[in-house]
Amino acid sequence: MWRSTEDKVMKYLLAFLAFSLAGTAAWAENVQLTSKVQVERVVKDDKGQDKIVLEEPKVVTPGEKLVFTLNYKNVGTAPAQDFVITNPVPGAVSYAGGEADGSVVSVDGGTNWGTLASLTVAGTDGQRRAAQAADVTHVRWTFPQPIPVGAEGKLTFRGTVK
Repeated sequence: MWRSTEDKVMKYLLAFLAFSLAGTAAWAENVQLTSKVQVERVVKDDKGQDKIVLEEPKVVTPGEKLVFTLNYKNVGTAPAQDFVITNPVPGAVSYAGGEADGSVVSVDGGTNWGTLASLTVAGTDGQRRAAQAADVTHVRWTFPQPIPVGAEGKLTFRGTVK
């Protein structure tokens, strides 16, 4: 039994980390992946001004903003071709967008992919409606060009704790 919403969210976040490292492309042995989840908090700086910082989430509460980051590096001896990274969005998190990085999303567990604006879901009345950020189940990045040996980069998406 879950003791609290925070426990449940943290278990989902840990599952996310495991999935993001395991659920990658066929070139995974050549591309090193590291992932992290950070909570976005507002703190006061030395002058009393609000400052946004990213911290390791020890405890999270509904409404808090999260940043999911995946770093990749081709450590192989050849370019990584047809590389795809798919990350599930934890169930206790509502997708809040990605960066302008060419990512696509799924709202049906990874069966269909597209921009959020292009996807639909069945509403409670059975009628199709436009998908919303809360419907997103997965985020995917497809690399149209080979990743050169030694090349590295960072992919991110944001979420809000439900």
